[in-house]
Amino acid sequence: MQKEITALEDNGTWSMVRLPAGKSRWVPNGCIKLNTTQMGVSRDIKLVLTFLAVAAAKNWKLHQMDVHNAFLHGDLSEEVYMKLPPGFSKNHAGLICKFHKSLYGLIQAPRCWFSKLIAVLQQYGFLQSYSDYSLFTLYKGSIRLHVLIYVDDLIISRNDSAVVSSFK
Repeated sequence: MQKEITALEDNGTWSMVRLPAGKSRWVPNGCIKLNTTQMGVSRDIKLVLTFLAVAAAKNWKLHQMDVHNAFLHGDLSEEVYMKLPPGFSKNHAGLICKFHKSLYGLIQAPRCWFSKLIAVLQQYGFLQSYSDYSLFTLYKGSIRLHVLIYVDDLIISRNDSAVVSSFK
């Protein structure tokens, strides 16, 4: 567990601070999930099947890409604090974690990750579909690249293999 904590600290996920005045709040466990929308998840199997059918009809190869530790890449836009778990460290007595980056288990994590991914894809030149927010397309001259996102997995179809290599 110490390796994981060290990796998170090296990533700048949080800093140790004193709790600012007025920042205490009672927060429920968070395990109850009501009718929520999941970011980056295509819920329409028809889109997935169409994506695969178009790739097959055009004889385009498919590629799969997994973004490791995806939720740790998202930047938080609001202040989030966490009380240290018991036994975390005696050196941090009286301090709490102030998060700078997303972390698995935070309610904001999927949104932060997906927002970061959208920004990167758009910077690369992709356009987000109006009909399904998890589908992105890139048109550059004769190059065609399509990306379908499912949480931290990407399915990529293309007509140019060199583009996929540079994209990955």
